[in-house]
Amino acid sequence: MSSEVSYPPGPRGLPVIGNTVDLSRDIFAFFEELRDEYSRVASYQVFGTDACMVAHPDAIQQVLLDDHEAYEKGEVLTRNLADAMGEGLFVTDGDQWQDQRTQVQPAFYRNRLNTYVPEMRATAEETVEKWRDGAVVDVNERMAETTMDVLGRTLFGVDVTENPVVSEASDAILTRFDTSRFWSFLPDSLPTPTNRRYRRKLDALQTFVDELAQQRREQQPENRGDDLLSILVGFVEASDLTQEELRDNMVTFLFAGHETTALGLTYTLLCLAQHPDEQAKLQTEVDAVCDGAVTAEDLPELERTEHVIDEALRLYPPVYMFFREATRDVELQGYKIPAGTTLVLPQWAVHRDPAWWDDPEAFRPDRFVGDVDRPEYAYFPFGGGPRHCIGMRFARMEMKTVLATILREYTFNLVSDPDPDLIASTNLKPDEPIEIKLHERDDAEG
Repeated sequence: MSSEVSYPPGPRGLPVIGNTVDLSRDIFAFFEELRDEYSRVASYQVFGTDACMVAHPDAIQQVLLDDHEAYEKGEVLTRNLADAMGEGLFVTDGDQWQDQRTQVQPAFYRNRLNTYVPEMRATAEETVEKWRDGAVVDVNERMAETTMDVLGRTLFGVDVTENPVVSEASDAILTRFDTSRFWSFLPDSLPTPTNRRYRRKLDALQTFVDELAQQRREQQPENRGDDLLSILVGFVEASDLTQEELRDNMVTFLFAGHETTALGLTYTLLCLAQHPDEQAKLQTEVDAVCDGAVTAEDLPELERTEHVIDEALRLYPPVYMFFREATRDVELQGYKIPAGTTLVLPQWAVHRDPAWWDDPEAFRPDRFVGDVDRPEYAYFPFGGGPRHCIGMRFARMEMKTVLATILREYTFNLVSDPDPDLIASTNLKPDEPIEIKLHERDDAEG
């Protein structure tokens, strides 16, 4: 490594706590200020931990893809999520991660995903059937229920909506890691009310998952089906997976699989509610492509719908930053990053960077039409490289299916704040209800 490279620039923090106060006050503004005032690779400190923001697409590609073997998930992430999903696919590294990825992958093959579409559509139809002309709907609440139901039906073969343990645990995890609150930077071992609730709800979720797995074990293998839960149970019985690994992977998919997709749908509906012209274009597309209810064969043809989803995920990425830790000294954009440094890759700051996006605050789905002249990693809502989100196709298919089902029946307008406050928790979550008013389409097909 060149002796002339230096450590990335960054703001001087306070003794002991570093830049923690500024970070917790407004994490989005903090990273945007780092990007604009220092560099797209910039340094800061959190309670004595050296961290670097990596917000240049070329450097992001280097971390996630080109030199991915030089980085691991890191102590910040593994420490925070160890209790909830420490032996699962999201947190593990090395051979353990590779083995699990190989085991889980068949549940996400394209031909298998196509078989999930009828359940996705049926769930969406059940949601829409409860709606009425003129009703006001809390979008995030409804989408969270819908995506949880989809996940239970398709990947686990059970109705998880009947038991509040999943949604309660999800809420407790989000609250525990809400980075807009100072407590999120405190150790789990401190008996704060937030930590006690987190531990209590997580214990209940893990017990629920163990009971699901036990029920599946009691079934004959030929009667189990080929959903994800059955696949994992089979690996445990073959001693290729431990019970703890099964539990942590189930928690990973139950939590991450529904929350991120629900938020993606929420923010897409938020954007569409403010742009009736885009709603009309999507309804024209859905009416032309879908001969009645949406099918798996229809989804690739819903191109405009895809662009709208892409643009919503650009403006409001449910996963708004990734963590990595350098396992050796590396060089990024001419700066030296010592081994052990925590790296933060903030989608929010990259997706809204005027260097890569014209008028970055505006909702313009046409950005994604045709060939685009921007770095590949200027847009990475699902990550990239070998560890890109395994559920990316599942989430995109589900979002298209739910949107098409809604748009066949209703138009809608926003009746809540067009610029809602956002919580930087484990995911990017609205701090207030996002509400739309429904208008039944006169030309809706039955």
